[in-house]
Amino acid sequence: MQADYIIVGAGSAGCAMAYRLSEAGRSVLIIEHGGSDVGPFIQMPAALSYPMNMGLYDWGYKSEPEPHLGGRRLVVPRGKVIGGSSSINGMVYVRGHARDFDHWTEMGADGWGYTDVLPYFKRMENWHDGGHGGDPEWRGNDGPLHVTRGTRSNPLHHAFVEAGQQAGYGMTSDYNGEKQEGFGPFEQTVWKGRRWSAANAYLRPALKRPNCELIRAFARRVVIEEGRAVGVEVERAGRIEVIRAGCEVILAASSINSPKLLLLSGIGPAADLAEHGIDVVADRPGVGQNLQDHLEVYFQLASKQPVTLYKHWNLISKAVIGAQWLFTKTGLGASNQFESCAFIRSRAGVEYPDIQYHFLPIAVRYDGRAAAEGHGFQAHTGPMRSPSRGAVSLKSADPKVAPRIFFNYMSTDRDWSDFRTCLRLTREIFAQPAFEPFVKHEILPGAGLKSDDELDGFIREHAESAYHPCGTARMGRKDDRHAVVDPECRVIGVENLRLADSSVFPRITNGNLNAPSIMVGEKAADHILGRSLLTPLNDPPWLHPDWQNTQR
Repeated sequence: MQADYIIVGAGSAGCAMAYRLSEAGRSVLIIEHGGSDVGPFIQMPAALSYPMNMGLYDWGYKSEPEPHLGGRRLVVPRGKVIGGSSSINGMVYVRGHARDFDHWTEMGADGWGYTDVLPYFKRMENWHDGGHGGDPEWRGNDGPLHVTRGTRSNPLHHAFVEAGQQAGYGMTSDYNGEKQEGFGPFEQTVWKGRRWSAANAYLRPALKRPNCELIRAFARRVVIEEGRAVGVEVERAGRIEVIRAGCEVILAASSINSPKLLLLSGIGPAADLAEHGIDVVADRPGVGQNLQDHLEVYFQLASKQPVTLYKHWNLISKAVIGAQWLFTKTGLGASNQFESCAFIRSRAGVEYPDIQYHFLPIAVRYDGRAAAEGHGFQAHTGPMRSPSRGAVSLKSADPKVAPRIFFNYMSTDRDWSDFRTCLRLTREIFAQPAFEPFVKHEILPGAGLKSDDELDGFIREHAESAYHPCGTARMGRKDDRHAVVDPECRVIGVENLRLADSSVFPRITNGNLNAPSIMVGEKAADHILGRSLLTPLNDPPWLHPDWQNTQR
C-alpha cells in the first residue's frame, strides 16, 4: 500500500489534516489502531463518562506513581477510536487565550502567534451562538467543526455566573472571542444533539473522496532510510508490513503515542535509545520531554433544593433520557451539561486568566460516581499554567509495551501556593448571595479545611488530571537542541517526517486542548501543502486595564 501522505492517528489533528490534504487532491492514508465510533456511548453527549472508561475506546494508560500526590498513579485516557480523544473527551471547546500563542512565538514557534492562528480557528469553526450573544466577527461560520452552546435551563448555571459578578468579577459573552476573562456560557462541540468529534467534522467527509483511505492497524515505528522517512511499519491481522509514503509521513498519534513512535524509530535522546538497543537516527534530547497537563479538583457542594441532575441518577430516568436522545437527539442527553464557565486571574500582576472553572449541576466524578450526599453541584477548577514538567519515555523497545508517563505534578512551591489560592477564591464565589438558596454545605474540600496544610492534604489526595497532556515534541527553531519540530512541523534531523498534534505545543494553553489541537492540524496542512498561510488577523484581545494592580 502507498499514498502521498501517511497520517498516523485519526484524532483531532490527524482528521483535520486528512480533510485538508485530500481536499487539495493529494492521496492520503490514515492509520488508526482504534475501532468504530458508532454507537450511543460516544455519540450521545451526556454519556461522556462512559467511553473514557472503556478499554474498547481508550488506550488505558496510567501515570507512574506521582511523588507529590502521595504516590498515586493517575489515569491518562487517550482515544483509541476513530476521532481519537475528540471521541471520548468532554466536548468542551476552548481556543485558548491570545497570550498563550504569543508565548509560543517567544519560545521559537515563529508564525504561531495569536495573529497567525486566529484565522485558522475561524476557518475550522461553524459557530452557533444560540441567541446567547458573542463576538461574531471573531468567529467562523462555514468550517467543518460545529460549535454550539447548551440551553442553560438549570437555574444553577445562572447562579454560578451571578455569583461571579457578586464577587466582583466581570462577565464574558464569548470567551473564545475578544474577551476570555470573566463568567459566562460554555461552548461545546455538539451539533444537532450529537458529539461533533473530529471524525464527524473532518474524517467522514474526507473518506467520501476517492483519494482518502483509512486502515485499522497498529503503528510500530517510522521506517527511515538514509535519514529520510519512507513509510510506517504496522501490524494488522497478525502480520507486520510496511506502508510506504510517496511524499511524507505525518505523526498525529497524541502527546503520548507520537513521542513513543519517535523513540521507537530512533529519534530522541541518544542515551535513552541506546539503553533500549535502538539505533540512533537523530539525537533529539527534547523528544518526550516538556510533558504538561492541567490538574484539577472537583469543588463540590450539597444542594438545599432538588434542582440538580441527581434526580435523573437512576435507571428509569437514564432510560427515558437515552430513549429521547435516541429518537429525537434532544433533551438532557444532547448536552455535555458543562454549560457555564469562568476564566479568572489568581492575583494582581497576572496579565491574563490562570484559573478555569467548569461548572456542572451535579456532584459526580468523571468515572461516573455520584457524591454520597445526593443532590449537589460542583466546579472543576485548578491553575492553568503549572511550572511542573514531566516526560514520556520508553519502558521497552517492544512497541506493544505502554510508555512510561511521568507528569511530576505539583513539583514546585508555586504549584501549591497557586492551587491553595484557587481553592480559596472558589470558596468565596460559592459563598455569594446567588448561591444562598442552593448551598446546603461544602462536600469537598469540606468547610473545616482552612489552613495551608489542610488544603495541601486535600490537593494531594483528591487532585485529578483534566486530561490535557501536551508538549512532548515541542515546536521551536532548528538550532534549539530541545525543540523536536520546526515551525512548519517538520521533525528536526529527519527528512519527509512531520508531527502535528498537541505534542508540539511549547506551553499548555488556557483551557481544554481539543480546539488548539485541531487548529494545529489545520495550519500544519497548509505548511505540508506549501501553500501561502492565511492572512494574519490583528484583532487585539481584551486584557484587564489594571491587571498589574488588581485581581478582579
